[in-house]
Amino acid sequence: MGIFSPGFTGRRRDANPLLPPGQYEVSNFPVLSAGPTPNINTDNWALSLRAANGDLKAWNWQTLLEQPIEQFTVDLHCVTRWSQFGMGWRGVSLDHLLEGIDTSAEFAMASCYGGYTTNVRTSDLVGGKAWIAFEFDGKPLAPDHGGPARLLIPHLYLWKSAKWVNNITLMDHHEFGFWETYGYHDLGDPWKEERYS
Repeated sequence: MGIFSPGFTGRRRDANPLLPPGQYEVSNFPVLSAGPTPNINTDNWALSLRAANGDLKAWNWQTLLEQPIEQFTVDLHCVTRWSQFGMGWRGVSLDHLLEGIDTSAEFAMASCYGGYTTNVRTSDLVGGKAWIAFEFDGKPLAPDHGGPARLLIPHLYLWKSAKWVNNITLMDHHEFGFWETYGYHDLGDPWKEERYS
């Protein structure tokens, strides 16, 4: 079903209070994907946000880069048990992109080039918790890490940070995304080890 990169290694650090339970620290950034990497040219890239009431906002690559860009450092935790600390990114906050959109709907679905989807709570996208990220480690985000742009929600397991994101729809009803239909946890909090349902 999935296509995964072989051979990443790490070390367990039980004494590290920043390491969620069951995780190992790695120094590389492993590549894991649920399918082949789509080839998306920034000339054709677009992102849309749709509210539950139908209101729509959209950006192409140029208009995304005209938004306020933030530089931020976060730790990432993958459900496959690796964690990496102090990862430097640049991107646009979802708080900014959602300005003027009704965010009262409880649920959201992120959809991507290539067909991947993942569900999150709207509360996980606001309050300084999520970005549309397009640079990692001072360089444009590589395609195998979700470039040209991905959703980044670092307080959740990494499958919730959808690579190649092109739409986020806020919803009044609950739906499962791709991995959630295969038994992954609906919420995905690393500190509660919400790996599987």
